Amino acid sequence: MKLIPYWLDTAEASGDYRQTPVPENVDVAIIGAGFTGLSAALEFAKQGASVAVFERHTVGWGASGRNGGMATTGLAISFSTAVKRYGATRAVEMFQEYNDAIDTIEKLVHDNGIDCDYNRFGKLSLAFHKSHYEGFLKSQEKLAKLADHHVTVIPKSEIHSEIGTDFYQGAMVDPLGAGLHVGKFVHGLAGVAVAAGADICENAAVTELKKVSGTVHDVHTTRGITRAKQVLVATSGYTGNVTPWLQRRVIPVGSFIIVTDPLPEDVVNRILPNRRQASDSKMLTYYFRITPDNRLLFGGRARFALSSPDSDVKSAEILRKAMLELFPYLSNAKVDYIWGGLVDLSMDQMVHAGQHDGLFYSLCYSGHGVQMAAHMGKRMAHYMAGDKSANVWEDLKNPPVPGHFGPPWFLPFIGAAAKIIDRVK
Repeated sequence: MKLIPYWLDTAEASGDYRQTPVPENVDVAIIGAGFTGLSAALEFAKQGASVAVFERHTVGWGASGRNGGMATTGLAISFSTAVKRYGATRAVEMFQEYNDAIDTIEKLVHDNGIDCDYNRFGKLSLAFHKSHYEGFLKSQEKLAKLADHHVTVIPKSEIHSEIGTDFYQGAMVDPLGAGLHVGKFVHGLAGVAVAAGADICENAAVTELKKVSGTVHDVHTTRGITRAKQVLVATSGYTGNVTPWLQRRVIPVGSFIIVTDPLPEDVVNRILPNRRQASDSKMLTYYFRITPDNRLLFGGRARFALSSPDSDVKSAEILRKAMLELFPYLSNAKVDYIWGGLVDLSMDQMVHAGQHDGLFYSLCYSGHGVQMAAHMGKRMAHYMAGDKSANVWEDLKNPPVPGHFGPPWFLPFIGAAAKIIDRVK
């Protein structure tokens, strides 16, 4: 059993960037070599800008290599909630941005020949309570009426057409959801960005940002100092005290995953016959899918705790128990991989991107970062070049988390509240 992400263990690195020299001057410095940072670097390089990506660890080490590999439609909040909160026109615009984000991944994959097992098998949303199923019916109606977006709602009596369990009260299928091998994708993206002229500096943690004037900063790293005309912060759930204003607005929540050994074809066909990207409607959500080599990947907010080897092992035990509750016929399946990572939530569960005090940022993907991070990297390259229409999230209020100045002391309270909510039907 390996305590490392399956995605990174089964992907070939695009290169060794640990010795890449830190340039003295660049047009753009990017903090974080994940989907946001690498997508932005590629776009900036294509624009002719000099760009350097600084990564504390290695390419894809953070959220981009620790997720479920799902690029799915819809916001972190329900479409109905978005309509109530922002109005129909704005909600449709935000919803469409997620559809556009999946298209961005598809275009990056196809245009650059990135071999990452990309497929649009669809998204399967599963109702934990009957009230959640009723919510699916309302969302189906609103999506068709307001967004001309069509999904299929499946009652519990027919759920075996999609999943081999009786655990849920119904389901909703969106055909536009996609899955991919995110380890291969992130390294493919890195290779393409470097080929376009970007520099990637691994093992180069940013220790200080000294503002010179406007958007110009001296970027201090453990391997040297760069003066950048613009800086993009793309640190997701790993946003720290180098950017304290942003740190106060990011809630880092642990999300944990187990991956089984390869399963027989008939078992895989029983679990998810249509190979959808699946997730349920609980606050303490489960999400799962079949990997390209017929393993079951099963993840969730097993514990409201940060990731560490000890925490990952404890979470894996919880997840395996949950997996067997859904699929008892997997009792003999071995767990080959377990790992954890940080999801970057915001107070409103919305994406937040823009500029503050001369620093640009794109963060808070709230568990939907595979597609939106890759998309927002490209969007931010255009936004930072002066196209304000490229950032649909710019006008959202971005309040700090009360009392949050460092480690998230409040996570156990959030976890306790989520458990109570999940019990309420």
